Amino acid sequence: MRILVILNDPPYGSERSYNGLRLAKSLTSKDTRVSVFLMADAVSCAKAGQSLPSGYYNIELMLKTVAQRGEVLLCGTCMDARGLHDEELVEGTRRGTLDELSERTLAADKVLVF
Repeated sequence: MRILVILNDPPYGSERSYNGLRLAKSLTSKDTRVSVFLMADAVSCAKAGQSLPSGYYNIELMLKTVAQRGEVLLCGTCMDARGLHDEELVEGTRRGTLDELSERTLAADKVLVF
């Protein structure tokens, strides 16, 4: 089964991206093919070098896990609008395009939007 998870919210301040990544991480351990596409403020989830207080969830580590088992793409236009550059991205994630999002949407058995 192919699952596409689309995230729109920033990494912190709201738990939507956190919950979407929790689900994506869990789905990668099942017999599924998971793609995550970060749009709007969610592209900030893929900023490498996140430093958080002890005991706080770390979106960067969650993304690395999902990227190792699946695929994590970022909206290039959204990255540009926020001044996020390719060399700043979490290992295993990459700039994507709207065409790639369209392809994954059409190929997916399920699309989940957070």
